[in-house]
Amino acid sequence: MTVLEKNDQPGGRARQWKQDGFTFDMGPTWYWMPDIFEKFFADFGKKTSDYYSLQRLDPSYRVYFGEKDIMDMPVGQEKIETLFESLEKGSGKKLRKFLASAKKTYNVTVNEMVHIPGHSPIELVTTDTIGNLGLFLMSVRTQVRSMFNHPHIRNVLEFPVLFLGAKPGKIPAFYNFMNYADLELGTWYPSEGMYSVVRAMYGLATELGVKFNFNCEVEKIGLIPGPSPKEKGVVAASINEKYECDILVSGADYHHTEQLLDAGLRRYSENYWNKKVFAPSALLFYLGVNKKLENMSHHTLFFDADFDLHAEAIYDDKHWPENPLFYVSCASKTDLTCAPEGFENVTILVPVAPGIEDNDETREKYFTLVIERLEKMTNQKIRGHIVLKRSYCISDFKKDYHSYKGNAYGLANTLFQTAFLRPKIRSRKVNNLYFAGQLTVPGPGVPPCIISGKIVAGEILKNYPL
Repeated sequence: MTVLEKNDQPGGRARQWKQDGFTFDMGPTWYWMPDIFEKFFADFGKKTSDYYSLQRLDPSYRVYFGEKDIMDMPVGQEKIETLFESLEKGSGKKLRKFLASAKKTYNVTVNEMVHIPGHSPIELVTTDTIGNLGLFLMSVRTQVRSMFNHPHIRNVLEFPVLFLGAKPGKIPAFYNFMNYADLELGTWYPSEGMYSVVRAMYGLATELGVKFNFNCEVEKIGLIPGPSPKEKGVVAASINEKYECDILVSGADYHHTEQLLDAGLRRYSENYWNKKVFAPSALLFYLGVNKKLENMSHHTLFFDADFDLHAEAIYDDKHWPENPLFYVSCASKTDLTCAPEGFENVTILVPVAPGIEDNDETREKYFTLVIERLEKMTNQKIRGHIVLKRSYCISDFKKDYHSYKGNAYGLANTLFQTAFLRPKIRSRKVNNLYFAGQLTVPGPGVPPCIISGKIVAGEILKNYPL
């Protein structure tokens, strides 16, 4: 087995950047659903602890709703219930009921739904899914707001679906299982960052005999005669050579992969992709700061702006938001290897609409906006202490990953883009071409992408038994 990788290291969007003693996870920074990672390694007789250690973050994250309006999310349901109760009488008991329902749907999802290959709607018809039909017919926002009134509680419970790439009013309430992942299973940190997971998977693959060719961009996917009239072989061509293969699995952007085929072999048209609801892109800043920062957690969310106006800018009007929400990761709060002694590594992420204009002037405008708010909310000077700065946005996602419209997270998990309604994992016109990742089943996010690979492997073994 051979992996052809466009960039100079494994990981794709989960790459790592090192500079001047600072280390940054360029992509995912949240480690949720630890059971999914354990199951992945268990499939190969391994454990995550064979490759990296895990630390549960406490608090899980901090939220700024205003200059002196702060919420630290504690570890443990009783503490969270007490926190909610302090904001809204009766909400602790309601949270217990809410999370009990979320746990049931989490178990249905993780053990059943996310593993379906998405061939047909019949796959969804089970006792468990029929019993939860109502949760598909209402939205996350409808369910949350029918139970809780305090705006801070609503924002916290609607926040996890941002990982699914759509507004809470457009995501089925079934996906409130993400709150169980957040509040019960917790937020973790793998030693030396999320790239430890990439290193672990890369190490496991090489142990199993997989060969990796880096800086090897595939420029064309062609066909060769197969063993029978119904079968076609595949040729993946890089700049300098061709790779013949019996089976080709693409973990690259689905749209881009189809563009490498002749037009007659593509399953989906440009019009199809253009009509799809994509998860946001992101404006990212990677900063090295020459002092220790105060009033910040490992993960800090800045919800001191109007959530709905920002969401409208991403999904409805598709323009740069006037007053965006943003997220800050400061891994050096937990991991001293991420920055020189006495320094901090800081990643700022602003969700933005995919496909909008991206230039240096706009990036600098938003950097000034968010750094001033960050300084104001945390009551400290930061800008004058920045010794390293790198920005990353839509044009970079396009250049580095051939990302459709420069999206960062993939295809949103709206009702009409769930399961069998997502792009198929197998090409209809090239029998031995398969797709994995955030644009096919089960959806965006690190755990779903891990599961996507397992689904594809299962389908290949069914169609091409050993």
